[in-house]
Amino acid sequence: MSDSIPAREANGKGGGSPVLARSGITDDRNRVLKHADTFAVFDHRGDVKSGGLDEEGLYHRGTRHLSQLVLQLDGDRPFFLSSTSSRESGQLSVALTNHDRLEGGRVVTPLGTLQLSFTRFLFDATLYQRLRLKNYGLERIEPELALIFAGDFADIFEVRGMTRAARGRDLLPEVGTDQVVFAYQGLDDVLRRTVLKFDPGPSALTASSALLRLCLEPGEERELSVTIACEVGRQQQSVVAFASARDLARRALELTPPRPSPVETSNSQANAWVNRAVSDLRMMTTELPTGPYPYAGVPWFNTPFGRDGIITALECLWWAPELAKGVLRYLASTQATEVVPEEDAEPGKILHEIRNGEMAALKEMPFGRYYGSVDATPLFVVLLDEYYQRTADRALVDELWPHAEAALTWIETYGDRDGDGFVEYHRQRPTGLLHQAWKDSDDAVFHANGELAEGPIAACEVQGYVYAALRAGMKLGMLLGLEPRAKELARRADKLRRRFDRAFWCEELGTYAIALDGRKRACRVRSSNAGQCLFSGLVSPERAAELSRTLLAAHSFSGWGIRTLSEGMPRYNPMGYHTGSVWPHDNALIALGLSRMGYNDLTLSIFSGLLDAGTHFDLERMPELFCGFEREPSAGPVLYPVACAPQAWSAASVFLLFQACLGLAIDAPRRTLRLSQPRLPPGIDWIEIRDLSVGEASLDVLFERHADDVGVNVLRREGSVRTIVEK
Repeated sequence: MSDSIPAREANGKGGGSPVLARSGITDDRNRVLKHADTFAVFDHRGDVKSGGLDEEGLYHRGTRHLSQLVLQLDGDRPFFLSSTSSRESGQLSVALTNHDRLEGGRVVTPLGTLQLSFTRFLFDATLYQRLRLKNYGLERIEPELALIFAGDFADIFEVRGMTRAARGRDLLPEVGTDQVVFAYQGLDDVLRRTVLKFDPGPSALTASSALLRLCLEPGEERELSVTIACEVGRQQQSVVAFASARDLARRALELTPPRPSPVETSNSQANAWVNRAVSDLRMMTTELPTGPYPYAGVPWFNTPFGRDGIITALECLWWAPELAKGVLRYLASTQATEVVPEEDAEPGKILHEIRNGEMAALKEMPFGRYYGSVDATPLFVVLLDEYYQRTADRALVDELWPHAEAALTWIETYGDRDGDGFVEYHRQRPTGLLHQAWKDSDDAVFHANGELAEGPIAACEVQGYVYAALRAGMKLGMLLGLEPRAKELARRADKLRRRFDRAFWCEELGTYAIALDGRKRACRVRSSNAGQCLFSGLVSPERAAELSRTLLAAHSFSGWGIRTLSEGMPRYNPMGYHTGSVWPHDNALIALGLSRMGYNDLTLSIFSGLLDAGTHFDLERMPELFCGFEREPSAGPVLYPVACAPQAWSAASVFLLFQACLGLAIDAPRRTLRLSQPRLPPGIDWIEIRDLSVGEASLDVLFERHADDVGVNVLRREGSVRTIVEK
């Protein structure tokens, strides 16, 4: 992609403006740290370069507090050795050394004489760094270290490319003997500060650099530290020593769901893939007053998103149900109760996103608290029912049923504006999201001739979510003794299924139309959207057979995964955000649907493609999306230039893929674990699931490959639980 070409809406979900791809993660390997509402993006050396990747920096509550942080040794960047992000401790470790130092044409300090290593982590809105130096040479050396820094206090939407008519006021930096303070008075009357503190104090300190002149004897070791605190308003961070902060951060990490991974396999690459997913979910999960919530993604979406949170919780529900509980409670607490057109809010509607920062406070864009998604509301009801089936937690159902009922009422009133039985979306203000389903870029929905669809738009997968919500509401209603309401919801679900097939099926394409436009014309385009209708149960067995063939045909399946749009369709572009790329969460939902319909071999194809892709990505991290180019021998998948990594629902897709392959379903009210036609992907000879809870019971289960079968053995059982294996 050319440096001057804006990337397609690199997430409409925070949207309205494209992310300008002046560079991209494909140019370098970035490193990410996150804690609560603070995150940092560095290059692979641990630097934040001025003029480097646009997203590099230290951010807190929607504002970039540090826009440059570069370490220099003797006037140059040190020689890079390695960098790693610890899965367990949430810290970044970087190893560096000196270049060959020449005097009079000869090497006086050889490469590798001085060891430089630093560790960084985030805790309580503060970046902690400890730098260690050791002289491995035979002579004294006198290195000169410099740390170059700057703070621009750019709003996250400015970093994404939005232009503001006016900004607040940068205050003069305060420079002391061991401390520098940057400050910015926003147009929202909020004072934001960045406080850099050095220990020991540097030899020279200015508003843009700290200089340390050192003298190290052979074998001598020194330790230096710097803390960078982000402060908003009257809040002043209580900064503690590095070791104390590290202990506090570790204890906090141990208390943060999701729990350690229960999955181990015979394949070391698969294990690394799983462990990275666990690490990323742990990083992305923030403890809110309502419980744990997975923030959507770094760098652009480090905040609660309704759709993303629900789907993430669904993907890992079988092993971390406490995440779903936190998501449900938070979304219930923020559910809309009145009509607010500028927020696309209506009674019963579930939150799309919530934002902090100056531009959100000033309503320079509508996403401070925004309800512009059509699918989070039915998915909320689906998650509540799935959570009950997983846990038998009747108390939460009693607590949240009024919110589920409000969501169901929204579906049948505001959701179905014209009474045709389908739920449509249409923004209420020009600056809101044009498309309000998960494919929310401006060019995501169109007709067979390439003409963009005009709203109100009924997306096919949304009808599937609504069908699943009606069925979920029916089951919850029966549980609560509300039989008339349950029967009404069941009737509506059956009616929707019949109407959907007539209106959306495209015989010539072997799939469902991506959507109906505002004139009820079908957008007859092959896309991955139809595959999610398998997950929701909306597809009949007869249609499922043809649809599954279409999804795994060469024009749709790249070899790495199912493309968002099939090759040969108008607007197809394997580098397009929603017009030919591959999204892991999308593929995982389709894989679960295929598994539930009995197409287990096709499920394995998706699992294998994404696993193989994951082994090519830096740190085995599943990105938000990647390009949909055809898989070539001896070549890896092509990264999407401005994809979020980590992204919560991409990380969680790993666990839904395991669930799909193993045919795993938990019925906690009946104390039953059901395994339907379990399969093992190629290259994996056994999978062990540990500490799988079913109600109050717990199991360890081993799946082993045999000649033409998969053996299932319960290695440990505590409590009363029945295991049913269907082959």
